[in-house]
Order: sequence, then structure tokens, then C-alpha cells
Amino acid sequence: MTPKHIILTLLLMLCPIGMAAQSTITRHKPKPAVTKPKPAAKPKTKPAPRRNSTHHSGSTSSTVSLSAELNKLINNMVYVSGGTFTMGGTSEQGSVAYVDEKPTHNVTLSSYYICKYEVTQALWRAVMGSNPSNFKGDNLPVECVSWNDCQTFINRLNSYTGRNFRLPTEAEWEFAARGGNYSRHYKYSGSNYIGDVAWYDGNSSNRTHPVGTKQPNELGLYDMSGNVYEWCSDWFGSYSSYSQSNPTGPNSGSDRVDRGGSWSYSARYCRSSYRGNLTPDGRYFNLGLRLVLSQL
Repeated sequence: MTPKHIILTLLLMLCPIGMAAQSTITRHKPKPAVTKPKPAAKPKTKPAPRRNSTHHSGSTSSTVSLSAELNKLINNMVYVSGGTFTMGGTSEQGSVAYVDEKPTHNVTLSSYYICKYEVTQALWRAVMGSNPSNFKGDNLPVECVSWNDCQTFINRLNSYTGRNFRLPTEAEWEFAARGGNYSRHYKYSGSNYIGDVAWYDGNSSNRTHPVGTKQPNELGLYDMSGNVYEWCSDWFGSYSSYSQSNPTGPNSGSDRVDRGGSWSYSARYCRSSYRGNLTPDGRYFNLGLRLVLSQL
């Protein structure tokens, strides 16, 4: 065999190897499967609202009028006539009620006003000059705000309005969520069918939604179940069986109460009696607030 034939033979033998090597180099690795995390099993208290890695989305207008937002806030305050109700894991809450929702007990409340909507990003930015939320949009609920942040916001809001806005007590929140004196004893705030009244992990597409886009409850309040958890004023503590009047929770503690469930949690966490607790400096993508007034 001539040297030329030997060279050609060697090249033919090497070609399949080279092609195979090229195929291995250029083949793309498969993308990892994306699975939706589920809420952890219930500990003694409650799992912290789940953080989410979703990027900012939605749009935000460049200019928000403070006076316009404050007028909307005042106009959206709903009167809640005082009354007595049974607080905690009552029968309609079912077997999924947690131990910290018991014992049930009677609570008597004075009248107050509560906003029909969760605090929006437009209102927060008008008062604070910034928007910490992960999911951006004027009419989306503000989130990523700690209990301490909420106190700063409320103090500034009160200085602008001359009123005394505050967070609801846990009892005020639950009474309003249940529909006050017009309660029809639903499992969720306004319905036994969560999809009617709440953005939760079964329909939210892993994000918040504009306030007031689901059905309201008996008092005309929106998103008391789902969308974002809502801070309450109380320190978190155990219930007692004794009847109470205008309770404000323990005198001290390590965690503050949050209520209402969120876009990232299942129906169980959106029930009207469900209780959450978090440190006052905690900020999460599914935690915001709603305002109350003792009097207009």
C-alpha cells in the first residue's frame, strides 16, 4: 500500500470518532424541571410566608398623587358595627383547624372602620416615596414590608391626614373577615369556595393580583382570604377560653400576628380563623397590610 493510501485509510478511520466528539460537545444539557414548592407541614406555629424568586413584573406609573390616594383611602373605609362573635377554630373551619386556633372563645368588639382593600403600592409609594414590592403595579398590594415598616408608614400617613390609622387587632381582623354581624359563617372570607374570593396557590400563577378582583365578603371587604398575608397589631400568643372585650393580645412576645393566607399558600392557610406569626422585622413577597380606624 502506498503512503497516500495509508494516509487516506487513517483519515477514514478517524472521522467517526471526530463526529462523535463534536456531537457530544454541542449537545445541550436538559433544563432542570421546575416544580412548585408546597407549604411545609404545620409546625407548632406556622411556616413563614414563602419567599419566591420570581423577578419584578407589572408596570408602575411614574407619578402618584398623595392627595388622590389619601382621598381614595378615606372613601374606602368600611364601617364595622360592634358585636360579639366566637373567635377561633369554629365548626365551619373543619378538621383542618390548627391547635393554636383553639380554644374558641367569645369576643366582644366596639365599632370600627376597616379598609375594603389591602394597602396598594400606589398608596405606599405616595406616602413613603418608594416601593419595596417584588411584584410591581400600582393596584397590586404592597408586599415585602415588615411590621416595623408598617409602623413607619402609618405614622407618616397619620401626620399627613391628621387621623389615627393603625393595624387591626387580631380580633378585629377575624371579625371583619367573618363578615361581622352579617356573617354567614363561611369557611373563607365571603364563601365556602375559595376560588370565588381568594388568590391562593391554586389559581394565582405564583404572583399577587390587583386588589378587589375577587368577590367581597358580607361587609364588602376584598382579599381577606388570599393575595397577601396581612399584619395585625398583636403579639402572637395562645388563646384562652375566657370571654374578652376588645382584646389586644399579649403585652409582649417575639412574633407579631399575620392573617389571611396568600397567593403562595394552599386553601387551608386562607381560612378566616387561621393564625400566622412572624418576627416584626420579617419581609416577604406575600405579606402586606390593611388599615383600620377607630373613628373617621
